Amino acid sequence: MNPEAAKKLGIKPFDASDYLKTEQDCAEYLSVVLEDGDPALLAAALGDVAKARGMSQVARDSGMTREGLYKALSSQGNPSFATVMKVLHALGLQVSVQPAAHA
Repeated sequence: MNPEAAKKLGIKPFDASDYLKTEQDCAEYLSVVLEDGDPALLAAALGDVAKARGMSQVARDSGMTREGLYKALSSQGNPSFATVMKVLHALGLQVSVQPAAHA
């Protein structure tokens, strides 16, 4: 639901960052998103985690500008793998690889 529609209904739009309180919450959230395999969804999820942790702090820790971080992790963003790795590092998270489960 878009923010304008939520406002008209008198409700707050869902924001995943409101629920990402611990490092474990963030790691599990990103793990589930990675299973989907959608790069745009991963960028948005990284944005949710960065917002939960404080976008300005994550920008500083990743060596990016706050505006650059917002742009890279927006729905129109297409962050490079290097940017994804910088953001993960700034968040204190890492990627691990394991064999895919076959159905």
